[in-house]
Amino acid sequence: MSQAAEEVATLAPFKALRIHEADGKAVARLESIGLDELTPGEVVVRVRYSTINYKDALAVTGTGRILRRYPLVAGIDLSGEVVSSSDPRYRSGDAVLVTGCGLSETHDGGYAEYARVRGDWVVPLPPALGLDDAMRLGTSGYTAALAILRMEQNGQLPGAGPVVVTGATGGVGSLAIDMLAGLGYEVVALSGKPAADEYLTSIGSSRILRRQQLDLGKRPLEAAQWAGAIDNLGGDVLTWLTRTVQPFGNIASIGLAASPELHTTVMPFILRGVSLLGINSVLNPRELRLRIWERIATDLRPRHLARICARTIALGALQAAMPDYIAGRVQGRTLVRID
Repeated sequence: MSQAAEEVATLAPFKALRIHEADGKAVARLESIGLDELTPGEVVVRVRYSTINYKDALAVTGTGRILRRYPLVAGIDLSGEVVSSSDPRYRSGDAVLVTGCGLSETHDGGYAEYARVRGDWVVPLPPALGLDDAMRLGTSGYTAALAILRMEQNGQLPGAGPVVVTGATGGVGSLAIDMLAGLGYEVVALSGKPAADEYLTSIGSSRILRRQQLDLGKRPLEAAQWAGAIDNLGGDVLTWLTRTVQPFGNIASIGLAASPELHTTVMPFILRGVSLLGINSVLNPRELRLRIWERIATDLRPRHLARICARTIALGALQAAMPDYIAGRVQGRTLVRID
């Protein structure tokens, strides 16, 4: 038996933040579990870091119906070292990361000292990134980069004009601002938090719009202002974006922090040629995941990651941190130290 196999065979119970269902409600608790209790997979990872995403907060607090089966370990992303693998692409000691792929939806996630995942989900850690920075970026960084890639594929260029980012102080919004500014875009941040103006300017925003002062308009088409947009809110703000994006501009729709609804007409799409791009960071082919992480580690690498993710907490502090995410009181990102 190999050393890695011996380590797995003798693995003692380990800590995990696991979500159960009780009386029709999701209930999270920190508990000890064994490897044989995890969902199947070819690769066992010693988890070092994870992070908090809005989706994690919905799952852990039970505010949203994220899990499709119970019980499951929470956490939609992780980074760590391979302990054992029946997939020949990975060996013991390899530094890896996993984001999305059904973690904390249908498969046990990253809020545990060990994870067992499918080989096709695993991304080798880019040489330019550490395990900690991989999760300072995490799913939020991956999603922001995916949105930018989709917009580029649809003709988005820095010279076309300003790109507005809504939900600007959140994880995806903050990283999108930094990435876009690094590529040479003029970035406008839409925020409802006056206290965050200095933060938004420091990470790349050239201008800040106050959400409370927006004139959303009523006409199907309003004055065109934006060459593109990355939207984390949905609802009335996304409707406003469809009315105000320039001809042949792109709107990357990422989130629904304000509302899942969209009330608009076809006129922006057929008269201005506006493209509404749906961004799904969960169900991506492996080749795309590898490409995105290569870019995150190179030309899309945020220049202000330490400012965006200035907070680190332990696994045991996760549950207490979640309500602030639901209430929209969090700025930037939070790194979760698992060990």
